[in-house]
Amino acid sequence: MAGPGAAPPRLALAVAALAALVAVKYYRDGEAARQQELALKSLGSEGLFLFSSLDTNNDLYLSPEEFKPIAEKLTGVAPASELEEEETPDPSGETLSVVAKFQPLVMETMTKSKDGFLGISHVALSGLRNWTAPAAPMSTMLARQFKAFLPPKNKLELGDPWWIIPSELNIFTGYLSNNRFYPPPPKGKEIIIHKLLSMFHPRPFVKTRFAPQGAVACIQAISTFYYTIAFRIHAEFQLNEPPRFPFWFSPGQFTGHIILSKDSSHVREFKLFVPNNRSLNVDMEWLYGASESSNMEVDIGYLPQMELESTGPSVPSVIHDENGNVIDSRDPSGEPIQFVFEEITWQREIPWEEAARKLEVAMYPFKKQLPRRFLSEVGSGRTLRETVLESSPILALLNESFVSSWSLVKELEELQSNSENEFYSKLAALHLEKYTFPVEMIICLPNGTVVHHINANYFLDITSMKPEDVESSIFSFSSNFEDPSTATYLQFLKEGLQRAKPYLQT
Repeated sequence: MAGPGAAPPRLALAVAALAALVAVKYYRDGEAARQQELALKSLGSEGLFLFSSLDTNNDLYLSPEEFKPIAEKLTGVAPASELEEEETPDPSGETLSVVAKFQPLVMETMTKSKDGFLGISHVALSGLRNWTAPAAPMSTMLARQFKAFLPPKNKLELGDPWWIIPSELNIFTGYLSNNRFYPPPPKGKEIIIHKLLSMFHPRPFVKTRFAPQGAVACIQAISTFYYTIAFRIHAEFQLNEPPRFPFWFSPGQFTGHIILSKDSSHVREFKLFVPNNRSLNVDMEWLYGASESSNMEVDIGYLPQMELESTGPSVPSVIHDENGNVIDSRDPSGEPIQFVFEEITWQREIPWEEAARKLEVAMYPFKKQLPRRFLSEVGSGRTLRETVLESSPILALLNESFVSSWSLVKELEELQSNSENEFYSKLAALHLEKYTFPVEMIICLPNGTVVHHINANYFLDITSMKPEDVESSIFSFSSNFEDPSTATYLQFLKEGLQRAKPYLQT
């Protein structure tokens, strides 16, 4: 029997359980820190940095799957594809009609157009100029082919992303070659995406040359028999063929949604498109030679429309009566039989904006938004996104102290000239004041005060120099990193935080 003032047995038990949980968490955190310290001591900073880039689940162990990029790099042999074998869809299953809508790139939006494309041969841009319509305005596909969009069994929560086509790029594999004309044969889940993109142009590459590569999806809505799946695809097109040199056309993204039954036998709705809400939405690169070292031109432009949309729900290709006999798909008057579809009642759903945001963060982990003290307005081009912004130490610091984004100069200029919103106009002016072509990396406070900045060309120049040749007062290389660009960018961020301190203390 408990004495006076003693805690009730249940309360005491609860307190003991809570204390045990705290102790376990404390032990695990301590053990993780100890393992990290041992790894650092064993591998050194350079080795740990490389190890972390492969250790995708951060458990400090490399599984055979995580080690695969190293094996392929050292042996030069890629194992047979482990993708699911493509099922042969039932030809008597339902079919979906998809239409393509395309408006060509507005040539006047390219920066090279400002000087009348001076110095650029007509041949180099011929593939772009001649692409004025979709390769296949309409296509009929089997509904079962869209099975690739269904979620895996461990990804059935709303907004929980998974990879339809996982990226195969990391610091060991490097980038894929620029000097290519014809896509590799698609495999597994790549097949349906390749088929869809081929409606626009005959040479789509479902895996981009540069990161972030692949296709990601998440569940946006769930009903008893259906999913709405939101997706984002990074793919590009090769517009030229020999004897011309390669011309790469890379939309910022393809996004969209599909409503399909959980057994993939029926597709209620499908839409895929390149967002056109930004003033520029396509990267272009073309070579002036037949090797990787050849000179390359780059530009950016605006594509008004590039979309695929189903004309209606998928319908049976063969119709049976109640006795199982095949009947004509047209009524006695010759008109196609009209199908009536049940209304879908969604049990759970999230807004499109939330789903799109989840997909964006899956593609760009550094854009994870949490309350932060500083705003990092990084007008970063692809070079940064594929190198330093793929680095684990950089991502850790960005997630801890920054909100990351990038802006187009044209959009900042429009904001600056907007007299209706003085605050945005001032923010844009502060950034443009520091901008130098082509890309400026800027660290600023939430009120727009710029505390640090560096031009991308200068950044690339100093990271290609030997450490002893770099002025110590500028961005010094850290001996803790093998990769000079990562070390220099990390130093840039740390200096930005240091320079911001006086503003926070006032």
